[in-house]
Amino acid sequence: MGPVEIVRSGLRGIGANKLRSALTTLGILIGVAAVILLVAVGNGSAQAVNERIEALGTNTITVSASGGGGAGLTVAVAEALHDPVLAPDVRSVSPVVSTSATLTYGDADHSVGQFVGSYPSYLAASNTPVGAGVTFTEADVAQGRRVALVGQTVVDELFAEADPLGSQMMVDGTLFTVVGVLAEKTSTGGLQDANDLVVAPLTAVRQTLTGYGSINSVLVEAAGPDRVDAAQAQVSAILDRKLATDGAAVSGGSSYRIQNASQLLETQASTAETFTVLLGAVAAISLLVGGIGITNIMLVTVTERTREIGVRKALGAPPGTIMAQFLVEATLLSALGGGAGVAVAVIGSRFTIVGVEPVIVPSSVLLALGVSVAIGLFFGSVPARRAANLRPIDALRYE
Repeated sequence: MGPVEIVRSGLRGIGANKLRSALTTLGILIGVAAVILLVAVGNGSAQAVNERIEALGTNTITVSASGGGGAGLTVAVAEALHDPVLAPDVRSVSPVVSTSATLTYGDADHSVGQFVGSYPSYLAASNTPVGAGVTFTEADVAQGRRVALVGQTVVDELFAEADPLGSQMMVDGTLFTVVGVLAEKTSTGGLQDANDLVVAPLTAVRQTLTGYGSINSVLVEAAGPDRVDAAQAQVSAILDRKLATDGAAVSGGSSYRIQNASQLLETQASTAETFTVLLGAVAAISLLVGGIGITNIMLVTVTERTREIGVRKALGAPPGTIMAQFLVEATLLSALGGGAGVAVAVIGSRFTIVGVEPVIVPSSVLLALGVSVAIGLFFGSVPARRAANLRPIDALRYE
């Protein structure tokens, strides 16, 4: 029996029990689709975060408290970083406070997760330009004027058909006047909407929402992309001196954490790789289950066709041919399931999953297909070997 005839025999075997074959390939389909889609979700999530970080600019440095609570970071500490003598490579410094708030306008209300208070320099440093209206000024900060810049999501949810410019919205019981609308940012598929944002003068936000405690972070803009490392070293030196003088240094370490965009990208890349590998490993379990299903079904098939095997052996079919026939049948089941799984994954990647737009990695498709074929060969070898080792006389006696 030649290779073509062996393949035809395998196809006939699959077609003889269509429902059973379909259920077996379904197990492989689910496993392959799960591997490709979960890896795609991990890759899409990593790309979304990377785009967010890169959007901050290549010359941005972020200073935050190492404990996450902002201890030791104050407006005075932040302003000390803008020193032309000690920090000549620093262009601007923006102390930042952030909180959540409920906005109300007319009969509409909207909860915003990012109500940011800072200086006008924050907009340039964070790559958040104004699309309509005007920005607030240093005078607004000095006088604590309750003016605000709103993101496009806030406009859509709160103002509907009304013109937001010049409108007064209630923010947790305090009136703020909208003076500008932030330029819309492209969605990157992250869990947080970049356009669901309000930016207002630091003094006004502290007076009405957050109080006068520590600030959340400090956004430092270097004089240029090639001066980020120098600016970071200067900022670090000033912080060490200032926080130690103020008694805010932590014994055995620093009370703050300082990172630039490249460091954030490196950290994110490492985290994303671990996350993606974990997702792929979890999905691979379903492929293993599918392989066990192939073994089970092929063992049943060998049992059902014992007399057929006996007749073929009695007519002179060698054990290798018998083994190849059942091995090809198992591999075909696995390959069909793998191909269908790839198709399902490609279709599924067109939809947003848990707020993330999946990005299929070509290598994961090839790997999943290769593994599915390997599973057919591996898990099909046991029943195929069993069929090849049957004695003709015992097979012919089988009822």
